[in-house]
Amino acid sequence: MKPAMTNFAVRAAPALFVVLWSTGFIATKLALSGAEPLTWLTLRMTITICLLLVIVGLTGARWPRGRQILHSAVAGLLVHGVYLAGVTLAIGHSIPAGLSALIPGLQPILTSTLASRFLGERVTPLQWGGLLLGLVGVLLVLHNRSLSGQAGWGMVASVASLIGITLGTLYQKRFSGQIDWRTGNIVQYAAAGVCFGIGALLFEDRTIHWHAQFVLAAAWSTLVLSVGSIALLYWLIRRSGATQMASLFYLVPAVTAVFAFLLFDERLDAISLAGMLLCAVGVVIVNRASAR
Repeated sequence: MKPAMTNFAVRAAPALFVVLWSTGFIATKLALSGAEPLTWLTLRMTITICLLLVIVGLTGARWPRGRQILHSAVAGLLVHGVYLAGVTLAIGHSIPAGLSALIPGLQPILTSTLASRFLGERVTPLQWGGLLLGLVGVLLVLHNRSLSGQAGWGMVASVASLIGITLGTLYQKRFSGQIDWRTGNIVQYAAAGVCFGIGALLFEDRTIHWHAQFVLAAAWSTLVLSVGSIALLYWLIRRSGATQMASLFYLVPAVTAVFAFLLFDERLDAISLAGMLLCAVGVVIVNRASAR
């Protein structure tokens, strides 16, 4: 690839990742119209594994060995298992798609704290300022939200997704950075899929309604999200510091809210919109400080 094209790809990749990752909350809401949460996730993992097996067969990607298999499985249980289950269960408990992205949006604060402690990354005062500004933005968006009843359980699931994606990305950067993403993700999806399947057998009736909306959500979630956006995520993890990478997640709630408004007429008040703006400013500060 020519240097100019490489430079363009590096600059465009974060924005593309934010857009793709944000559509995951929308696709999940659409998919849950045809299946219960764990049943849907089991199907998603199964289809994705089949797609990746075809890609591996065509490209001859190298399989992980020994401890690499264990590291891939642990990363998969966190990034795909805990995170996806949390998000999907939150939306299944009637949390709006835009709001379901907000709790995982706190990831930059948690990631930076852990990265500075366990990965030896230096988080500058300017970066901390940007992260705290983003935190204030998230809290503003949550200012008038109910945290009781079914919504309360949805928020608990969202907190679990926050913990899963934070620990998972840090674990991926620390232990699985050199594993081929194609074969490594097969192991990751398999580990998460087994857990989803067991949960579906124990707690759901496993009925799937194959209408057009569900099929569209399944196609987008497997091809674009589970293959495309995850490959992009791990590419960014390898090229970026953990703090810089995590700051992108502050933008996800705002982009998700736009999609949710356009598709589902989910609305935010002026204070929430101001919070979204603060999140965006926080990302700019963190990334400029990282570049310096």
